[in-house]
Amino acid sequence: MSGMSDEGIEAVSVGGPPPQFQEIVVADYDPEWPTWFEQAAERIRGALGDKVLQLHHVGSTSVPGLPAKPLIDIDLVVADTTDEDAYVAQLEAIGYELRVREPDWFEHRLLRGFEPPVNLHVFPRDCEEVDQMLLLRDHLRANDDDRELYARTKRELAAKEWKYVQNYADAKSEVVREILARARA
Repeated sequence: MSGMSDEGIEAVSVGGPPPQFQEIVVADYDPEWPTWFEQAAERIRGALGDKVLQLHHVGSTSVPGLPAKPLIDIDLVVADTTDEDAYVAQLEAIGYELRVREPDWFEHRLLRGFEPPVNLHVFPRDCEEVDQMLLLRDHLRANDDDRELYARTKRELAAKEWKYVQNYADAKSEVVREILARARA
């Protein structure tokens, strides 16, 4: 959801619009976050079996030393995200809720998990966005200057008020593009 209007955010939301203004909490890095990912990944693999083509810990919680919202971002790659019957019910059975359906952005789906807190991003096979997320993660793990720039940007943006959490995420897009350009160089 890159730079979406409020109407766009509401249009892709499943089950009504997302909650309005919630404080954005950017916490110091927690060494428990990789364990949270492993716990969630085990449950997802158990629910979906060989439907899981790839499963990656992405986002700020996957970068040691980077402050983040205490919410694990996971990329799940399945054969076809539009075939929700193949995976949504199995994920709902382990506590996930389908929250976002984006036909115009890589047919992305987002499910929210709660124990541990997870944003599960579901993408189709060969999706370039998965590669972008992994490139960003790996670059931030290896580059102190860009990790610090991103941390500073996140804290500054978190201090502002946003109607939707997605507005905060969108506001980080420019610095993410800058960092990705350096990562590709």
